[in-house]
Amino acid sequence: MKDNFHYPFRAMGSPCEIILRGHDETFCRELCTGFESEVRRLEKAYSRFLPDSITSTINQAAGSGSPVNIDEETLRLLDYADTCYAQSNGLFDITCGSLRSIWNYHDLAEKQCLPEQSDIDKVLDLVGWEKVERTGNAVALPLAGMEIDFGGIVKEYAADCIAALAEAAGVSSGMIELGGDIRLFGVAGEPAPWSLGIRNPHHTDKPLALLSLGRGGLATSGDYERYTVINGQRFSHILNPKTGWPVSGFSSVSVVAQQCIVAGSAASIAVLMGKAGEGWLAELGLPYLCVNEHGDISGTLSAR
Repeated sequence: MKDNFHYPFRAMGSPCEIILRGHDETFCRELCTGFESEVRRLEKAYSRFLPDSITSTINQAAGSGSPVNIDEETLRLLDYADTCYAQSNGLFDITCGSLRSIWNYHDLAEKQCLPEQSDIDKVLDLVGWEKVERTGNAVALPLAGMEIDFGGIVKEYAADCIAALAEAAGVSSGMIELGGDIRLFGVAGEPAPWSLGIRNPHHTDKPLALLSLGRGGLATSGDYERYTVINGQRFSHILNPKTGWPVSGFSSVSVVAQQCIVAGSAASIAVLMGKAGEGWLAELGLPYLCVNEHGDISGTLSAR
């Protein structure tokens, strides 16, 4: 068998890599160039940082009374966001983007102060997926200042899209990693398993567990990479849309599923649920590994 072909790049604010097995370099490079273009297409379409993205267009029209027409792909993503909202009892809510105006972590860390509860309460009035108006192929945010954010969905969705394109092109086996979210795929019989490590959130230079997977998605959510320390207390960048405050309980949750988007949203929902998250994952039947804020490990995936 030919050597693995590695294709590193950076997109969606994260380091990314595609690895293909069993094909010549010219074939792999041509495919990976196209796969990178697909990731960048989705970034251009859904990044909240780009003023002409679909996300920004919807947010800029908030409170205007003018619905924004959207395409079938965006409709499907909104449908998935609706499913996540229902499954999580309203904790996975893509309208919580407006809370970023209160939780500006850079400024808060510099000043070493927390937001006022009264300010959080004002912004919470702009949060709520149930407020979003959807009719046919149009969507509207009824209140000025409301925002949606596809950040908890689109990276994992992109990994699944690339896997589908690679399988359609006849790639025998491969791995996609977009900012730590992983999708494995293969079309030639049962692919040889990949050895994947789950990072220890309390000792990030060491793997917490080693998994052997041939297909499917692996995603981790938690505060081990994105957090801020204020007055000696650690605050996650993951916000509870009901309280307006950062979540606590789990340092990381890793989930395995057939699709990366399912693994990613399940991990995020479990973190948002806090102590109830592990029971929810167990009922869901997906393999998982949890690490709480004290470093205690639990779950159905074996720790190293």
